[in-house]
Amino acid sequence: MARGRQTAGSADVNGLRAAAADGFGALDFSRERALMARGILPVAGADEVGRGPLAGPVVAAAVVLDPAHVPAGLNDSKKLTAKRREALYAEICATAEVAVSLAPPARIDRDNIRQATLWALAQAVAGLPRPPAMLLVDGNDPPEAACAVEAIVGGDGLVASIAAASIVAKVVRDRLMVQLGAAFPVYGFERHMGYGTALHAAALRAHGPCRHHRQSFAPVRAQQMKLFGSRD
Repeated sequence: MARGRQTAGSADVNGLRAAAADGFGALDFSRERALMARGILPVAGADEVGRGPLAGPVVAAAVVLDPAHVPAGLNDSKKLTAKRREALYAEICATAEVAVSLAPPARIDRDNIRQATLWALAQAVAGLPRPPAMLLVDGNDPPEAACAVEAIVGGDGLVASIAAASIVAKVVRDRLMVQLGAAFPVYGFERHMGYGTALHAAALRAHGPCRHHRQSFAPVRAQQMKLFGSRD
């Protein structure tokens, strides 16, 4: 897939990016409305959750919001309570076009965390019911997509569609980690969501890693070497 080469109508990539910049400010739906006013639609937002943890997948989501039903209170998922995220997740899924993709630990270990994350983002975008004409994505390292792409640093706190994607990705990943916590209770996944907390480090020392840990991450690899020795 060629990054940002396909466009909607007669607009070129520079025009799409200029349209995306209109209305830049506090978190709202103004970027998307500016694009749609130029006939560029659908407009999708994408984000991922879970790059930093020692266990569990990276989860990416892509969302096309309905302009007539933009949920109130959208924000960066990290700035919302779990209860508020769940409520917004339900509203987003009921009114928007949503797709989710997971990059499991095996892919992360094989490809590295950056490539696995970009793959998950691209898969989520490709899974949308309608191919977007423009993709707005959080950060500064966008995935390849069969449409124009605009990377926005801090986009999950600025752009409604990206914020919605961040909420979907966060809720999906947290639910998965709770399930892993029930299946592997010695690790406490439901408490730390796979991040490198003191509780998680103590569980790794006591029990070693399980198949849901990222073996290529240094703290996990160190415990693996203590149990089985170096393979070099």
